[in-house]
Amino acid sequence: MLEDLSQKKIVVTGGAGFIGSNLCEALLNRNNKVICLDNFSTGKRENISDLLDNSNFTLIEGDIRNIEDCLKATRDCDFVLHQAALGSVPRSIKDPITSNAVNVSGFLNMLVASKENGIKRFVYAASSSTYGDSESMPKVEDVIGKPLSPYAVTKYVNELYADVFSKTYGIETIGLRYFNVFGRKQDPNGAYAAVIPKFVSQLMRGESPIINGDGSFSRDFTYIDNVIQANLLSLAVDNKNAVNTVYNVAYGDRNTLNDLVRFLKEYLSEYDDSIANIEVKYGESRIGDIPHSHASIVKARKLIKYNPQFSLEKGLKEAVKWYWENL
Repeated sequence: MLEDLSQKKIVVTGGAGFIGSNLCEALLNRNNKVICLDNFSTGKRENISDLLDNSNFTLIEGDIRNIEDCLKATRDCDFVLHQAALGSVPRSIKDPITSNAVNVSGFLNMLVASKENGIKRFVYAASSSTYGDSESMPKVEDVIGKPLSPYAVTKYVNELYADVFSKTYGIETIGLRYFNVFGRKQDPNGAYAAVIPKFVSQLMRGESPIINGDGSFSRDFTYIDNVIQANLLSLAVDNKNAVNTVYNVAYGDRNTLNDLVRFLKEYLSEYDDSIANIEVKYGESRIGDIPHSHASIVKARKLIKYNPQFSLEKGLKEAVKWYWENL
C-alpha cells in the first residue's frame, strides 16, 4: 500500500547537490512542497536555479552542523530526505574530522530536529561503503564487514543512530545504501569528482582517463532515476515491516572499470568519433577502495516494491547525452 504524497511538505538536505537537486525536482513534479537545506559547500546553485521560481520550493541556506538550521528546516514538515554529507573516501582519509562533523554530528542534528518537530519518516542516504571488508557477494543488507575508511565509519554510524532513534523515540527511519550513483548534474570537476563524470569530461577533452589499479575492480553502478524511485517509494510505503531498516539501492549487477570506460568511449564517439581512439592509462590502486561491489536488491524489491529501470548501459547513454549538452 502506497501513501498519496501530493501536497506533503518534504525537507531535502543537501538539496543543491547532485542527488538532492534531482530529488527536489522529482518531488516538485509530483506537487509536493519542498524545503531545500544546503550550505553550498559541495552543492551548486545552478543545480536548483530552475526551481527557485516555483512557489512550492523554499531554499534555506544553512548547515546541518547547526541545530537551529535543522530545526528551522524541519518545522511543520512531514518527511525528511537526508542527502547532505561530505562524500568521497579519499576526502575522508585526508580530513576525517570534517567528514565526521558533517556526516555524524550533522546527521544527529537532523535526527534530533526531526524528532522535535514531529517528522513522520526520516529517509537517509546510507552507503555501500558500509560493507567494508566483507567479501560476500552479492551484498546482502545484514552481512557487513569492518569499514575501510573514515567515510565508511560515518555512514555506518548513521545507520546505528537511525536504529536507536526509531526504537527510542518512535520516529520511522529508512536507510538507502546507495551503490555508485551517477547521472545528470553530477559534478565532473574537483579533486573528489566521481569516476563517471570525471572520465566523461576527460574523454570529451581528448584526454586519457586514468583508472586506479588494473581496471578489474567492479561496481554496481546505479543511475540517478533508480535512486529517485527508491526514495519516493520509501516515503510512500505504508507497511510497518518496511520501515526502521536499510535497503540496497542499486541495479543489482556489476561491471568492471574497464567495462565502464569501454562503454563511455563507445557512447561518446557517437558525438565525436575521435574519442574511440583515446587510450586508457592505469595508476596505483587507492587506499580504502573496495575491490568489488554487487548488491542484492531482493529486500528492496519485496518490501518497498523497488524496480530499477536503468542498467549501466541505459543510464550511461542518458548521462553522456546530458554531459554533451551541458558541459
